[in-house]
Amino acid sequence: MTTWSVDTAADVLLAAEAKRRDRGPITEEWPELDLPTAYRVQKRLIERKVEAGETVVGVKLGLTSRAKQERMGIDSPLTAVLTDGYVLAADEPVPLDQLIHPRVEPEIVFVMGKRLAGPGITAATALDAVESVHAGLEIIDSRYTDFKFTLPDVVADNASSARFVVGGKAVSPKSLDLALEACVLTVNGAVTDTATGAAVQGHPAEALALAANALAARGEALEAGQIVLTGGMTDAVFVRAGDQIGAEFTSLGSVFVTAA
Repeated sequence: MTTWSVDTAADVLLAAEAKRRDRGPITEEWPELDLPTAYRVQKRLIERKVEAGETVVGVKLGLTSRAKQERMGIDSPLTAVLTDGYVLAADEPVPLDQLIHPRVEPEIVFVMGKRLAGPGITAATALDAVESVHAGLEIIDSRYTDFKFTLPDVVADNASSARFVVGGKAVSPKSLDLALEACVLTVNGAVTDTATGAAVQGHPAEALALAANALAARGEALEAGQIVLTGGMTDAVFVRAGDQIGAEFTSLGSVFVTAA
């Protein structure tokens, strides 16, 4: 019988990641795990990664689709933390031997030019703090069996973070209509899905503003130079050995990953 605590939950999730062993939701064994406690678990998990030598490089948003939010019973995106341990170089294959059941989704990525601290952040204020916009792909990999979890479970698990890659083309946010920025998701050259930036909370800057305000409620902020993954534009696709998955954008260029 596990005696659950913030530290225990962080240890269990880190062990599942390291051993590539998925498990049932923690809430099935620890029903007292609520959303505030889940963010404390997430914070401890990241602290453990930093203690092991990783560096925090940014933030990611999850559940930025309004339809997904309604299904989970929330009205704003969740946030998670990015470290350099999640970074995948543009020419580096997705390391399937280090992951459990990875999926890939296309993202609009911000690099922050200025510190952004709530409360009271609007989309316009948020976008003004952005230095550049990039194409991106995120590889997610839940530590829960079949990606089945409650909202506190996925927050504790750092929103299924695994790897991400950012395209090399940097575009000024002032030159884009991000709500209309289109993306085509391909697997081995075949189109599997399409979307525009409007899929991300109506506009990626709206998601960024909500994230800044949510972080402020926990005494945190987005810092200059940090990377922000604004949320999946389409449903994520499973990654299989040999697959090449690409995201081709109207103005942001293209980014590809290959699974080894």
